[in-house]
Amino acid sequence: MTSPDHAPRRLALDVGGANLKAAHSDGSARSSPFAVWRDPDGLAAALRELAAGFPPFESVVATTTAELCDCFQTKREGVRRIVAAVVDAFPGRDVRFWGIDAAFHGSDAIRERPLLAAASNWLALATVAARLVGDDPAVLIDVGSTTADVIPIANGRVAARGRTDTERLRNGELVYAGVSRTPVCALAVELPFQGVATGLAAESFATTRDVYLVLGDLPEDPTDVDTADGRPATRGRAVDRLARMVCADRETCSVEDSVELARAAEGALFDRLVAAARRACAATVGTPTAAVVSGSGEFLARRVAEGLVGASAAVRSLGGVWSPAASEAACARALLELAAEARDG
Repeated sequence: MTSPDHAPRRLALDVGGANLKAAHSDGSARSSPFAVWRDPDGLAAALRELAAGFPPFESVVATTTAELCDCFQTKREGVRRIVAAVVDAFPGRDVRFWGIDAAFHGSDAIRERPLLAAASNWLALATVAARLVGDDPAVLIDVGSTTADVIPIANGRVAARGRTDTERLRNGELVYAGVSRTPVCALAVELPFQGVATGLAAESFATTRDVYLVLGDLPEDPTDVDTADGRPATRGRAVDRLARMVCADRETCSVEDSVELARAAEGALFDRLVAAARRACAATVGTPTAAVVSGSGEFLARRVAEGLVGASAAVRSLGGVWSPAASEAACARALLELAAEARDG
């Protein structure tokens, strides 16, 4: 076993289709938006830019979900392109990828068997999260910008029935909705507006980021224009974008009306996540009595968890255990623990 004093400095990466997340063995973590589907050839440069904000490191461990981006013909192609980008970004460093078999593999092995690494990030996080709840029947709820993972835990081990994204969608263990990028029209076909159930436009006029900007759960960022209409991510603009969902505007939809829409949309997403969690757990662990929550939408994950397990004392926040930044990059942060164990094992 190597002495901790000589442990290699390591960078962990979670390569998503819309966001790149990284954690360093010194405890720091960071997330950066990058739309892989728009610029797959720029991924290596984006990874180098993200890594430049961390202390030096000798090795890299990675996981990926970006292979689902439709710039790739197949997920096999996507994984291979991502592997190539990571290796290109960090020449001369030891690079390994986490697989759905709960083990690390070299880049050559993943090129030979690319689906082994496809969408495996949830398993890294769930493996580490399971250790925080003992033998209690529990659930991990990780809510991100685009998706939510709802993973049953039994006797301190991952109890998920699915491994691929498709299998997990069937089981309720993956919900393709999050707190930022999900179009509001994907949450419901109608919402109350001015006290009357009103159909929604099937357009990307507004996203869940607007919902949580209006409700105050996400911070404003006037410099960020990666929104449905290309205007700033502020509460005022979010009010306008939500109005468009009922084919209204600021002259016919008040701030209070938009708040009503936001609360109803949030309720629809909350109900969807609670239903998925109950379905996922019913077939595996029964009614959970504990939960672990994480992600950029940890605030929503906590609400869902408390709706399932009751007392908030039974909910462990990775934002509290690690840090808010590490919770947002939770899958990358979990890789560091798993990689250290693999080295010392």
